Amino acid sequence: MPDNALPFAAARAHANIALIKYWGKRDEKLILPISPSLSLTLDSLYTDTALMPSSDGRWHFVLDGQEQGGEALKRVVDFARIFPVSATAPIPSTPAAATPLTIISHNHVPTAAGLASSSSAFAALAWALRDYFGLAGPGRDGRSLSDQALSACARQGSGSATRSIFGGFVEWTYGQREDGADSFARPIDDGEWDLGLIAVALSTGKKKISSRAGMKHTAETSAFYPLWRQASERDLQRVLEGIANRDVDLIGQAMEANAMKFHATMFSADPPLTYLTARSWEVIEFVWAMRQEGVSAYFTMDAGPNVKILCRKSQMEEISRRLRERFPQAALFQSTSGPGPISLDFARWSQLYGEPSV
Repeated sequence: MPDNALPFAAARAHANIALIKYWGKRDEKLILPISPSLSLTLDSLYTDTALMPSSDGRWHFVLDGQEQGGEALKRVVDFARIFPVSATAPIPSTPAAATPLTIISHNHVPTAAGLASSSSAFAALAWALRDYFGLAGPGRDGRSLSDQALSACARQGSGSATRSIFGGFVEWTYGQREDGADSFARPIDDGEWDLGLIAVALSTGKKKISSRAGMKHTAETSAFYPLWRQASERDLQRVLEGIANRDVDLIGQAMEANAMKFHATMFSADPPLTYLTARSWEVIEFVWAMRQEGVSAYFTMDAGPNVKILCRKSQMEEISRRLRERFPQAALFQSTSGPGPISLDFARWSQLYGEPSV
């Protein structure tokens, strides 16, 4: 068992769902998007991550009790190694983790939810690293890393993690600078009003084409892709207007339109690409039918077959009931607006998962 006097830091971060999609990069290495995106952080889906010194001089990554190797280990180690020790660099430039660490994560984003956990995973890791290296608040020796700068750091692990540094509605500004210093997230609204989201998981199988490969193929071959940035800007403004007025219908209309244009860029790729299935379209048509009855329900889909439905929190149970009746084989996951990351002390971590050791 480790001595809890040893350096230790842990954090919890929540997953998010993009209402205005991130699809295309102007810089692959720095993960700089070609257009803005906007998301809703989800309260029921999160990742907890803890850090402590390695006991044997080697890097370790333990996920849900299983030691990881290969690409999974490399990805988190590469991120930790480039984490900045100075607040002067919003993009990781000065390595902080010269000494190997043990990284322990517990993921509470079920694969069956059809939501990627990379947003919560790298946001939690970034938050914990900031605490571990004493860069939170006033920081050690007067050095600190703001939440905004931290979101730019999280971007280096996963683009969607940029937005999970904040709760509620979050915009990821794509920026103009080549070094990416102006590409970060900003909170818009806590979203704690009559708002809910239902993930309809139709498939948990591995995608034939990864999101990264699909994004690159679409950007290089789709005739519609040059219009994507312009359309996303317009959709973003409509969602921002809806948020300002707490207008679920306006938010939903803009979100749904953005999702359809997002998938249209894939339909028009050469050769065409689609992540949607016949079941996806059945859910889409079911949502349209409910809306004809006056239900405030709107869909969105990422690069995958699963459908997420934005609705009023007050109607979420009724919509879920109808979905279960119509799609009994689908797994449903309900959520409302979630918070930004929090730090977990050693006592809290031990209470949740037992004392960490590797």
